[in-house]
Amino acid sequence: MSSIIDYTDRATCILFGDGAGAAVLSPAAEGEPCILDFMHEIDGTGGHALHMPAGGSRHPASHETVDKRMHFVKQDGQTVFKFAVKKNQELALRLLDRHGLTGEDLDLFVSHQANRRIIEATAERLGLGPDKFVINLEKYGNTTGGTIPLALNDARAQGRLKHGSLVLLASVGAGFTAGAVLLRWSL
Repeated sequence: MSSIIDYTDRATCILFGDGAGAAVLSPAAEGEPCILDFMHEIDGTGGHALHMPAGGSRHPASHETVDKRMHFVKQDGQTVFKFAVKKNQELALRLLDRHGLTGEDLDLFVSHQANRRIIEATAERLGLGPDKFVINLEKYGNTTGGTIPLALNDARAQGRLKHGSLVLLASVGAGFTAGAVLLRWSL
């Protein structure tokens, strides 16, 4: 992220960090822990609230776009926050409800690590105490696509993920996009 962050924009630059993570997926045998379900939504009306104005086909790199600092992430923090709180909660509850589950059934909630208040608001709405969700953004910042794998790794290292744990993952992103995954942990 550091390559597309405008360090003169103090409201945005302090939020992001560089990092990467990955999760290995493999086919699950019948009755073994697996991905149970997922939801994904795209709401293009949020494009203006979290985006990089130039660098694509609409505004290819030029002397003008570089001079106007259009190749850096731009964010309307309040709009992004409201969307993230609403969608994280909405998708998490819909996904659990689809399986006849509640937050009490979860062993762990792992959210995109963008903002502590977003994570805590969703966890509260799901009825989860601090032992049931992960916050590690003070260690890494918002590494965008790396946040959930890094949080899963931290939870695993802390012994918070065990074979068969019921885990809910949730994320929001640019555009606006939102998604959630319900799974049984296998390792």
